[in-house]
Amino acid sequence: MSDVDRRPDGASDTEAHDLSEVGAEVPKAASDVPKAGANVPDVPKTGADVPRAAPDAPKVGANEAEPAADPDPDAAASGSGSDGEELRRLRAEVAALRAELTARRGAPVRPLLPGLRRALAAVLVALAGFGLVASVVGVWGARTTLKTDRWVATVAPLPEHPEVNAAMATYLTDQVFANLDVQRRLTDALPPKAAFLAGPVSGAVQDYFRERVQKFMGTPQFAALWEQANRFAHAQLTAIVEGKSETVTVQDGTVTLNLLPIVNDVLVTVSNELPTLFGKQLQLPTLSSGQIPPDLRERIQTALGVTLPADFAQITVYHDADLSGFQHAVVLFKRGLVLLVLGTLLCLGLALAVSPGRRRTLLQFGVAVAVSTVALEAVLHAVRDRMLERVPDGLYRQAASVAVHEIFTTPRERGDQLLWCGIAVAVLAYLAGPGRLPVLLRRSAVRGARATASGARSAATSERLAEQAARHLDPLRVAGVVLAAVAALLVASWTAFLVILAVLAAYEAAVTLLARRGPAAPVPSGRAG
Repeated sequence: MSDVDRRPDGASDTEAHDLSEVGAEVPKAASDVPKAGANVPDVPKTGADVPRAAPDAPKVGANEAEPAADPDPDAAASGSGSDGEELRRLRAEVAALRAELTARRGAPVRPLLPGLRRALAAVLVALAGFGLVASVVGVWGARTTLKTDRWVATVAPLPEHPEVNAAMATYLTDQVFANLDVQRRLTDALPPKAAFLAGPVSGAVQDYFRERVQKFMGTPQFAALWEQANRFAHAQLTAIVEGKSETVTVQDGTVTLNLLPIVNDVLVTVSNELPTLFGKQLQLPTLSSGQIPPDLRERIQTALGVTLPADFAQITVYHDADLSGFQHAVVLFKRGLVLLVLGTLLCLGLALAVSPGRRRTLLQFGVAVAVSTVALEAVLHAVRDRMLERVPDGLYRQAASVAVHEIFTTPRERGDQLLWCGIAVAVLAYLAGPGRLPVLLRRSAVRGARATASGARSAATSERLAEQAARHLDPLRVAGVVLAAVAALLVASWTAFLVILAVLAAYEAAVTLLARRGPAAPVPSGRAG
């Protein structure tokens, strides 16, 4: 068979030769074209050739072992659009991170600022807490000691206390009997054989005189004289402090509480009841308006027939030869009090401004107020004890202790209020915090409030309860008023009284609303239509 006959496609020999040359060139061209997925120009023919090509091709994960050279931006841009966009985004993130790292390394002191702010806020809030307590005490002291009306109102009820009453009566009785020498007069008046009775009789007369003084101290007449004596003494003290001695005469820097008008009226009372005690009827004026006659001492001396000492029935309140020093101290006290109040407000404002956590600062402020109140009360107790040590032990020290306790009633009440306010602020600030216990307490309070409200709503919607409230509305209202009145009689402060009024108003409103839910009262048949 010929070659033509052996080729099924009918190609000639010339065509076969051409095809053989083309076929020889095809494998050669195929070696130049990389197969799909190949990373190297040499295409391995078998699996044994793979290790030989590995040194020239990057392995999987080679980018993690050795950093490759940065790709050419132009080459990256010539690639696909998504790959170029991703490259630009990564470069921007790296640049931003490097800039942030450089900024942090350049300012190493910034992390210390929050700690310094917390420390500064703690110091300022401690000063503000102490300043608040000291300001309250200072304002009270300035208003009470430098205002005559407030001082008189403060000391007016002192003689009502038994200890003060007994001490004043004993003092006035001793003053009178020490200058009258009653025992010597009784000895001269008694027969020689009865002279031994002068001592017991003198003691009995002295006790009688003391009882009359105590009885007189409970009269409105004594109250007027006591108020006038304190008002005049305070006017003297104010004259020293403010340097207004043109209106009030102050001698040798001494301020005295003049009890001579009280002695005068007691002598008049005893002379009317027991005229033989002085051997004659005493011709003395009765002082009821509080006005002191200028010649009262001379008139008492003439009536008693004795010479009274200059300090008779005089209680020294203040004595200091250096008046300028005392005046300067009072001026400094006034100015310091103003600066203390302003400084307290400033410290509190700055503490809240610089604090990185205002809730924590408020908690510290409440604790500072409570601690400062307790500390200041301890200091005041120590000062009071030192003052009482200068008073003779016995009756007079007891009276002085009662007087000091009565005078300092207002600052004690303000101190208690500040203490509880500080505790309340600290507790509220703590409960508002993110701690586990505050969160648990808040959740428990919310659940309890919801349960209480649900119970109240169910009780309010109860038809039987509403029916009973509507049927007995008037007795329920009267009972609430009666209970509120009894509670008001048991309390002694305006704060408690206002709380009782608020509770009463809430009770009356609740009862009225509950009664409205009940069935309407039946209308009598005679009025229908």
